[in-house]
Amino acid sequence: MTDLLYGRNAVREALRAQRRTYQRLLVSSGAQEAGTLGEVVKLAEKIGVPITRVDRHELDRRLREVNHQGVALECGPYPYAELADCLALADERREPALLLLLDHLQDPQNVGTLLRTAEIVGAHGVVLPGRRAAEITPAVVNAASGATEHLRVVVVTNLAQAIGDLQKGGVWVVGVEDDERAQEFDRADLDMPLALVIGAEGPGLARLTRERCDFLIKLPMRGQIASLNAAVAGSIVLYHAWRVRGRA
Repeated sequence: MTDLLYGRNAVREALRAQRRTYQRLLVSSGAQEAGTLGEVVKLAEKIGVPITRVDRHELDRRLREVNHQGVALECGPYPYAELADCLALADERREPALLLLLDHLQDPQNVGTLLRTAEIVGAHGVVLPGRRAAEITPAVVNAASGATEHLRVVVVTNLAQAIGDLQKGGVWVVGVEDDERAQEFDRADLDMPLALVIGAEGPGLARLTRERCDFLIKLPMRGQIASLNAAVAGSIVLYHAWRVRGRA
């Protein structure tokens, strides 16, 4: 199975990470190979990835209705991790675990945005349910600007069971939900081994997921709109959790 990644940042990070197998880099023959595209070409040359210059119309044909920015990478599928790998990474860094769990988010842009934030704050892993959720597709990789390639992403059959496994390992599981029982996010104690759970746009957390959480947090709002976009809310809480952990 071959993925066709596109977009200059996404392709650059895929080459930098060196976690996939690579078949070929496709570069538009009319593109100026400077800046980020120049970095991409040099990276491919350095690690021995064959480079093919193609007419831009060929990229347009293969990547319809997306902004490929004159470059694409034929490569192997995304290398998913196991939950134990994420906890091992936290131990290796001598840090309390920081994980992101996505409860059936399906929009690639939202998933990509959250994965990008998770990578920026140094999260040890991201957990996705195996059904009714976005996988790490080329669209998600592009939306995340390639952050996926540096993350450990786990796909689980049963999210509620994964929550239980984390709790047995000493990780507190905290759901982000606009609920009357929820604490305001900046008043909650998040300085602990932590897994934040973000629900889908609209329905929020599934009932069983919500019940399995150790506690809930919410973002206070004063405007007329009913709720924040899932990616925005999740990114705010992720960044806040990173900043308050281990300040001493």
